[in-house]
This record gives sequence, C-alpha cells and structure tokens, in this order.
Amino acid sequence: MTSRDNVDSSAAAVDPLGPLRTPQEPACDVFLTGTVFLDIIFTGLDSAPVRGTESWARGMGSSPGGVANMATALARLGLRTSLAAAFGDDHYGEYCWDALEQGEGIDLSMSRTIPGWHSPVTVSMAYEGERTMVSHGHEAPPPAGPGPFPQCPPRARAAVAALGPGGGEPWIAEAARRGARVFADVGWDESGRWDLGALADLEHCEAFLPNAGEAMRYTRTECPRAAARALAERVPIAVVTMGPEGSYAVDGRTGETAHVPGIAVDELDPTGAGDVYVAGFVTGTLAGWPLADRLAFAGLTAALSVQEFGGSLSAPGWPEVAHWWRSAPAGLRGRYAFLDDLIPTPATPAARRRAVPTIGFRHSA
Repeated sequence: MTSRDNVDSSAAAVDPLGPLRTPQEPACDVFLTGTVFLDIIFTGLDSAPVRGTESWARGMGSSPGGVANMATALARLGLRTSLAAAFGDDHYGEYCWDALEQGEGIDLSMSRTIPGWHSPVTVSMAYEGERTMVSHGHEAPPPAGPGPFPQCPPRARAAVAALGPGGGEPWIAEAARRGARVFADVGWDESGRWDLGALADLEHCEAFLPNAGEAMRYTRTECPRAAARALAERVPIAVVTMGPEGSYAVDGRTGETAHVPGIAVDELDPTGAGDVYVAGFVTGTLAGWPLADRLAFAGLTAALSVQEFGGSLSAPGWPEVAHWWRSAPAGLRGRYAFLDDLIPTPATPAARRRAVPTIGFRHSA
C-alpha cells in the first residue's frame, strides 16, 4: 500500500473558525472515512431510461464521489478536513486522489492506494427532479496493522459519520472520546425495520441529520417536526431536512427549535446535496452560530450545489456564497444578514473545479 505526499491548495477565501483557533486546538477540523467512488453523472434526461432503447443525455460530468462529496464540501467551506479512504490503483483512483488532495487541499495522510484494486464506480442519472444510480465495486482489503487507520482516528474538532444498524463503528466512539463532536446522517433502511435502537453510534453523536422520510420512519411519527422532537430525546441536536420545505431542528439540551424554508432554484443535479447540507451545518456549529443561522446556511449551500453537475465538485465555497449574497432576493436578505459579517469585501471571484465529461485532458485548454 502506498501513499502520496500532500500538496497544499490555495487558501479558502474565508476561515469560519479563524477567531476560535488557538495553538492548543487540533490541527484537523473535521475527520471522516468511507468509500471514494468515481462518479459519472448524466443530466438533461427527459425521463427514466426505457428497457430496450438508447437514451441520450444533454449533459454529463465526472467527479470523485461517495465520501468525497462530504470531504470536498467541508474543505470548500474553509474547514481543515482529513479523509481516511482506500483508493484504487488505476487512473480513476489517481484522478480522485489528485482532485481531492491537490484540487481541494484535503489531508489524505491517513488514506492509502491499494495495488491491484480498482476504483468503485457509480453512474448517476438525473431526471424529473430525482436520480437513479448504478454502482459497481469490491470491498477494499483491510489495511495492515491493528486498527483501521495509522492513528485511530486523529484528534479533531468534529467527525462526520454515516450511521447504520448493527454493532457500531469503533472509530466513532473513539473520536467522541477524544473530544470530537460527531455529526451523523443515515441511509435508507433496506430491512424495513427502522429500529432507532439499532443505530448504536447515535449515543456518541452531537447532531443527527436524517431526511423527513427517514426521521418519521425511525420515530413512528406522522410529521417531520414531531420526528425531530422525538429524536431530540436521543441526541443533543436533531435536524430533519424536508426538501423544498427547508429544515427543522430541535436542540434537546435547551429546548430551542428553528425552521428555515428552502430556497427555490433551478435544479440541475441533486447528487451530493445532502452531504453539502451537513457540511454547512457542521461549519456553522463549529463556528458557534445560532441554530437558525446554521439551518439557513446549510440550506443555502445545498441549494447552490444542485445548480451544478455531480456531487463533490458541485459543492460551493465562499466565493459562490458571496456571489449569491450580492444578488439575493430582497425577501431573503433579512434571514441571511449574518453573511455580511462573514464575506470579505470585495469577495474573491469564484474559480472552482467543476465536473466535466471526462476525467482529464492531455493538454490544457
């Protein structure tokens, strides 16, 4: 197993944690681990593909996917992000590594390249406001040594985890024990049991951010707000996302609640929007913002992301947030006035890498 040296990327336009940083604080803001996919995204389909026919998409993009969506979203918001993942020993793996490390400044010192293992791939088709995905891959061989990482895990302000039923992931409990604030989402329960008690790692979490469908099934409730209140009895902060209706949160420690409506945009591709939402909420929480401001910022970043191709490379940074704020509708300016104190004047022009139809050209355009 091999590892490439880190290459620093250009600094983020805004450091949301700048006023809070001290020499005693961890060098890592957020740690996460998971599977990196090479995503191939088709957009502009008028309908779902029909068996026995050929469908042509009006748009296509390629980008790192899977856990790379969350890692990129965090890094683009100015958080020092460390990712532990396996990378394939192929062109796809090399592209994903370079895009994350050199393009986004993500720390991959705990990641590894595995000789002879090919990168997992997902093909995503976006149509009618939804997406359908087909994936292929094989589980990566376990790393040598006693634990899943060289250090298990690094000391960090926060960690982001995807929960699932079962005995839990030992690294999540260890991250919490070492002082990390754990933020978690959850996937669809294929078993259909929707047993909240089976999410063993929930007890280690600072915040839990399911969508409305997941939250209501886990809590056996009939509306997202009731689900959030029920979840707040199990975790300090419960956030339920509701698509165009925005999100609703309950702070179980203080009893505070907040609801922020969604922002209407022309949606191109929803891939990765949930990850971007979580990244925005993590940013605001670590920076100490009020609960409603955290929901507003998370919803804004997710809304900006769906206007671009793909998951990871659709994530907005502060330049995109600044561009939106300069032309924000009058009806939203009060709700998002907190951005005035965050965005530098003049803001740095946006110059982000975006998903393109191929993974790399031989010569620069």
